[in-house]
Amino acid sequence: MDTNVDVSMRVNGDPVSRRIEARMNLVDFLREELGLSGSHVGCEHGVCGACTVRVDGRIVRGCLMVAAQADGADVTTIEGLSDTGEIRALQDAFVERNALQCGYCTPGMLLTLAELMERNRAASRSEIREFISGNYCRCTGYEAIVDAFEMARSARSGGGGDAA
Repeated sequence: MDTNVDVSMRVNGDPVSRRIEARMNLVDFLREELGLSGSHVGCEHGVCGACTVRVDGRIVRGCLMVAAQADGADVTTIEGLSDTGEIRALQDAFVERNALQCGYCTPGMLLTLAELMERNRAASRSEIREFISGNYCRCTGYEAIVDAFEMARSARSGGGGDAA
């Protein structure tokens, strides 16, 4: 009995098609089939946020989504967001504010904060914390990450300098 399926989607703007095992999750598809290793596999329960990717414009947990569910979808990974420059201000602010250390959570955190930037650019510090609460960071704590969001928001709105 064949347990493989054909999937086709756009990943970071490029069309891809593969025949894969029906139960392969999206993050494994991206990492193993396409070599896009920016999204990480952490808890495999959708709790840590390391596997966060964007599907049809919304963030999802790549470990909870079967790749076949993304058939026909537009998938964007951290590599795609980085290549387009969409998250340049966030990346720069993460470096400036020392909001990353080991880097394992950083791709998922950046994708989540990019969505917050689109949904609620004026988010308060408590709203920022609430929005990223599904993304675990064991190295930095969250203060510098919240500072980085505020700094990037200021840079994107033309405020330039320090927003903390």
